Parts: sequence; structure tokens; C-alpha cells
Amino acid sequence: MKNENIKNLIDKLSLENAITLDEIPEIDLYMDQVIQLFEAKYTEALRNEEEKVLTKTMINNYAKDKLIMPIKNKKYSKEHLILLSLIYQFKGSLSINDIKKIMNPIVKSLSEGEEFPLRKLYTEYLEIYDEDVNNFKNTVDKSIENIKPEKDGYISKMLLLSSFINMSNMYRKLAERIVDDISLSEK
Repeated sequence: MKNENIKNLIDKLSLENAITLDEIPEIDLYMDQVIQLFEAKYTEALRNEEEKVLTKTMINNYAKDKLIMPIKNKKYSKEHLILLSLIYQFKGSLSINDIKKIMNPIVKSLSEGEEFPLRKLYTEYLEIYDEDVNNFKNTVDKSIENIKPEKDGYISKMLLLSSFINMSNMYRKLAERIVDDISLSEK
């Protein structure tokens, strides 16, 4: 598989489109405004037109399942949006139950009016995210190099796909173990 083809596919992923703290307003937003913000940022990264970035049902379910703090006056604070952004990123690899486990200490603290350095956490998350995007691109380049050039198009694509799935599964399994470790330390 040619490096240029993969680079084009990577570009279509819109990996650099994470919502920054500066893009989240300090004023509270209504649900439709929240959805518009997420759609403006992440629509390009969707796989197809049927896929949705964020819906009213999703947000209501996150609130009902206590993945975010209770909503006040039908408005969402900057902290709500930070949590929604993290949920959006995590749900591609973790179950909602696992996300709830890792969000629980944050939501509990903020719901009880305690201090939690959520903005600092999110800033550091975004810094790591940027590093991860660069590492991802480098890893993809190395994976392409490992595929023998004499393989036909289908075989090389299958081998590359297999490599990516293997890495994804390994990272997901390790992430699940970390979730379990967080859950145990909360008890």
C-alpha cells in the first residue's frame, strides 16, 4: 500500500480537530448549541453521513447515567462540555460502563461542589493527544515499512489492516485494565 494513500486516509480522520479549552465558551450553552459546537468540530471525522457526533438522546443518556453532572436550567457549563468531549473521545474504545467508572470521581466531586482540576486535566489531555497524533503517524509509517512491497494490493491492505487491529486491540485491553485499576482504587 502506498504511503500517499495512507496519508490521505489519515488526513480524512481529522485528528487535529480536538475541541480546545479556548473553543468552549465560559457562558453556559443550551443543548442545541452544544450539539452545534461538536458537529462543527467533529463532522469531518465521521465515517459516513448516518453517523452522528452527538445527539440530544446521547446527552440525555449521559446525564441520566451520571457520566456528567446534573444540568442546571437546561444549560451546560464549560465543565459539562469538557466531560462531553472526553466521553466522545473515549466511547470509540471503551464501553459506557467503563467510561462511567473513570468519570465517577470527577462527576462526584463537581456535583458535590468540591474542587476538581478538570480544566487542568483537559489541558494536559490535549497536550498528550497532540503527541499521540504524531506517534500514531510515525507508527503507521513503520507499519507500512513492515509490509513487503512485493505483496499485491489486497494482501498488503489486509496485512496493514491486521497490524492496526492488533495494535488497537492491545491498546484497548490495556486501557480496560487501567479502568479496572481505577475502579479498584475508588473502593
